[in-house]
Amino acid sequence: MKKMKKKLLTVSCAFLLALFIPTNGLLAVKIQKSYNADVIIYGGTPAAIIAAVEIIKSGKTAIIVSPDVHLGGLSSSGLGFTDTGNKDAIGGLAREFYQRVYSHYQEESAWKWQKKSEYGNVGQGTAAMDGENRTMWIFEPHVAESIFEAFVKENKIKVLRNEWLNREKGVTKKDGKIISFKTLSGKVFDGKVFIDATYEGDLMAAAGVSYHVGREANSVYGETWNGVQIDNTHHFHYFKDKIDPYKIAGKPESGLLFGISSEKLQPNGTGDNKIQAYCYRVCMSNNSQNLVPFPKPTNYDPTRYELLVRVFDAGWIDWFRKFDLLPNRKTDTNNNGPFSSDYIGMNFDYPEATYNRRKQIIADHENYQKGLLYFVANDTRVPSEIRTKMQNWGLAKDEFSSNGNWPYQLYIRETRRMIGKYVLTENDAMGKTNVPKPVGMGSYKLDSHNAQRIVTAEGFVQNEGDVGVHPLHPYQISYGSIVPKKEQCSNLLVPVCASTTHIAYGSLRMEPVFMILGQSAAVAAVMAIDGKTTVQEVDYNVLKNKLLAKGTILELKTK
Repeated sequence: MKKMKKKLLTVSCAFLLALFIPTNGLLAVKIQKSYNADVIIYGGTPAAIIAAVEIIKSGKTAIIVSPDVHLGGLSSSGLGFTDTGNKDAIGGLAREFYQRVYSHYQEESAWKWQKKSEYGNVGQGTAAMDGENRTMWIFEPHVAESIFEAFVKENKIKVLRNEWLNREKGVTKKDGKIISFKTLSGKVFDGKVFIDATYEGDLMAAAGVSYHVGREANSVYGETWNGVQIDNTHHFHYFKDKIDPYKIAGKPESGLLFGISSEKLQPNGTGDNKIQAYCYRVCMSNNSQNLVPFPKPTNYDPTRYELLVRVFDAGWIDWFRKFDLLPNRKTDTNNNGPFSSDYIGMNFDYPEATYNRRKQIIADHENYQKGLLYFVANDTRVPSEIRTKMQNWGLAKDEFSSNGNWPYQLYIRETRRMIGKYVLTENDAMGKTNVPKPVGMGSYKLDSHNAQRIVTAEGFVQNEGDVGVHPLHPYQISYGSIVPKKEQCSNLLVPVCASTTHIAYGSLRMEPVFMILGQSAAVAAVMAIDGKTTVQEVDYNVLKNKLLAKGTILELKTK
């Protein structure tokens, strides 16, 4: 018996030692470095989660490789006042997400900081809670994150977080297909089909797929609202009053105020490398028991907001217009007016930037926007009625608790856009064409935020790039807009950085649409695997019938 125990002990010790490798004199757990699945999804966005759910439900294996620790992208990071457009165009798993939101808010326990009866039930062009269809379109950030995590748990989806693609030499291709990709941690992911579901399109770019950054000239695709757009008043994000742009009013030699470009404005419709501005969708509360006063950032510089003082001095008082209400006395606070949370002109290099440079850009945006909130709540140059009311607000204490109550993600409205088999244009979105092989629908307005802040020929400051043009009815999105050209990559789908022009992307870039396209990409991926074919050559008629059976909306009758 003693010999048997000794033998077992020896075997056990040998087994345990096999699990460890020496590192600097210490014992460290041996980490798995190689992973394999039918479909590898890169990204932690809603499109990524929905794609993985669909793949698992279809009987295939999937791995989500997420740079983000918190899943759900902007839907979980403050964008709770959903850009729905026509909600009838939202079907499939995307609609299930909003049905789960509805179910959550039917529970009395969901209403911690206000009664359900006190909530205004206002959404974007629709009621926040649609009892007839059991959907809810407005929600708190943590509710969205919990639903995405539930999707992951219920479907036993393998997720690796904080894993960043090696963009320099991490993608291995053979015969026009991605074989695998490697992350900076050294992990290798091998799959049959790959889905790039990031906001940046890094896997797409590293795989050698063509893409565009910036605004195309109107002449390229026969558009009207692309390129430089001056004097547009579609929204309210422009200077209605004549505001002096110089540090010392009337003296150009004193230099421009912070954030104003000295670049000469190009003619309307001119293409350039500029992209619409980013901001954080900040979740605020005016409940004294659930707010944190706006913090003063470490690098606080009140001179950044001198232009806002001049806007206030000119009589502008509409500061609170985009404090859009979420349940429990919270907000999804978005950009509003001529000078606001959009950090105009400070993101042009983000799409192609290194990870370190992107971190710098993100940190600068955070510092700017935190400083802006602190400035309005505390600087005596802000009109007292606005400053006093602002002091009743703060960051929601029960949101983003691991990040100082600040959203996990910056709103990356636009980066790279694939140049795929089909480029969706303004004319498609406006219903002027017949879109081939639809795999989903969009309906939101062609919405571009400002791209630059310039000095006009008359010598006043003005924003440029804001567009808001409404389609007459929901439009179809082609399968060709989520697949690359076959000669560039035959086993990759791209449902987020899709193949569109800048202005068409202004409509497509909404979180419900990303979910819709994520599911469509997943169905196509499974078909390509089963048919042992390329993603470009899946049978569209079969794909169409599968999507319809899963509740995807491909056509709506116009009224």
